[in-house]
Amino acid sequence: MNLLNALNEALKEGFEKAGLDPEYAKVTVSNRPDLAEYQCNAAMALAKVLHASPISIAEKVIPYLKENGVFSKAEAVMPGFINLDVSPSFLARFAASMSTAASFGANVETKPKKIIVDYGGPNVAKPLHIGHLLSAIIGESIKRILLFMGNDVIGDIHLGDWGLQFGLIIEELKDRKPDLPYFDPGFKGEYPEEAPFTLTELEEIYPAASSRSKTDEAFLARAHEATYRLQHRDPATLALWKHIMHLSIADEKKLYDRLDVHFDLWCGESDAGPYVPEVVGIVKETGLARMSEGALIVDVAEESDTREIPPCIILKSDGAALYQTTDLATLIMRMRNWQPDELIYITDKRQELHFTQVFRVAKKTGIVKEETVLKHIGYGTMNGKDGKPFKTRTGGVMRLETLIQEIEDAVREKMRDRYEESELSDEIVSQVALSAIKYGDLSNQARKDYNFDIDRFASFEGNTGPYVLYNIVRIKSILSKAGGCGSDAFSTDFLPLDAPGMKALLLKLAGFSDMMDAAYEDLAPHRICQYIHELSDAFSSFYHDTPILKETDEDKKKSLIGLLALVKRVLETCIGLLGFTAPEKM
Repeated sequence: MNLLNALNEALKEGFEKAGLDPEYAKVTVSNRPDLAEYQCNAAMALAKVLHASPISIAEKVIPYLKENGVFSKAEAVMPGFINLDVSPSFLARFAASMSTAASFGANVETKPKKIIVDYGGPNVAKPLHIGHLLSAIIGESIKRILLFMGNDVIGDIHLGDWGLQFGLIIEELKDRKPDLPYFDPGFKGEYPEEAPFTLTELEEIYPAASSRSKTDEAFLARAHEATYRLQHRDPATLALWKHIMHLSIADEKKLYDRLDVHFDLWCGESDAGPYVPEVVGIVKETGLARMSEGALIVDVAEESDTREIPPCIILKSDGAALYQTTDLATLIMRMRNWQPDELIYITDKRQELHFTQVFRVAKKTGIVKEETVLKHIGYGTMNGKDGKPFKTRTGGVMRLETLIQEIEDAVREKMRDRYEESELSDEIVSQVALSAIKYGDLSNQARKDYNFDIDRFASFEGNTGPYVLYNIVRIKSILSKAGGCGSDAFSTDFLPLDAPGMKALLLKLAGFSDMMDAAYEDLAPHRICQYIHELSDAFSSFYHDTPILKETDEDKKKSLIGLLALVKRVLETCIGLLGFTAPEKM
């Protein structure tokens, strides 16, 4: 049970004893925290039913709320609000129950759902750039939240591995190395196991070919022909494609590992390719498809639409499939192989129309069942601290590994002001830098554009990842110095409940389940960021005002240490849901 539920139960009990309908009893966080922690506005609604003044109804229930031990303050104020403060002893007992409860008492699913999260989406053969950062970070956190709440979750990178970039690379390679066996029509042997190019060469070949295609129409036509051969599984073209895939994916995995982002499936458009004819057959058989200027389309607009929703194009006039087609094909593959209850797609918010079209076709044609949940989470743009699109100093799109390195360098520089050089291990710097990257991104609501400010995100003060890590490491140090005093389950009997900051710390701890409910319901990692920042602040204030290690009463000391052990566990769980970890020391 979460804290709000517990408070609501206590309030309902008070209403029943006062002879009032308990269905009206509902606690909300006070909109005047200077007056009370929580409030109840039920007397306003009951006044209309009972034909009595709100203040008289509120005053009627107050005596029963004062006697239950849950509230330290219950008062009626004009015109009929019930202001409530929670008892510190109740909060302590609630926190103690968290320490022994599975998932700290969070309301995990009793009937787990099978969910596929589609995030990542890089094109193979192109280096990862900062545009790939947000989908990876947001998707990984959402996947971890879904898992924590008891679901069966599958993360899929959904590679762009079947497009024109391969035709461009293959034809550029043909001009550079025409003697390779892949370009010999009469070659009958086995193609080499080793790639005829290095990753470095590949990273130079693609941009050169892409640039060439913009001015050389004949070369572009050849690239389209090579792409056609690939998609029709020409052996030589397919062999080259496998070399490109092997080198590119190995490099991508290194970068995703560096970000602590992990996919369960490494599927791509190529895996969905065999299902494209089935998509075409389904839209035709259902009678939903029609021809328009030679293209096969499906009308998806609905009367309730407040904006224009154009038809979904299934095949272009030349018979080529589009992203909509391959996404529908991917849905067929996923439904057939994994039977998910829910599918979540995480991309730039500018793709919202695309997914509206795809989801509607999928439901109208029966590719997915009506009860299957399809969601698109669109994220905003990551800008530089000047508010303009994030670019390199030369104006290009920054490579992801360059961004990671710049943040690690900034973190190392900041840590030099605090620590000896011998303490700045690469592992610690990487952990702190990852917290700066991920917290800096996830602390914003996903749909909002935001400014990526390395200096601010890498700060050890304020609303940042390093600040949260610093507090976790501080608790680890206290626990280590305590020499094993305390345990995961702590005794509330000896807590100094009147100690400065104690109640604020207990109140934040007890809010964990309520926060997780909201983060899970909205698929919103920023709620976790807000919670751990506030919990870190509450711990920091408590720590400064309470002499924990100098406490001479051993029972009291053990109880305090047990409380801090719980704070550490909750903070570590939360940063794990965001996708980073804390070092042992900083």
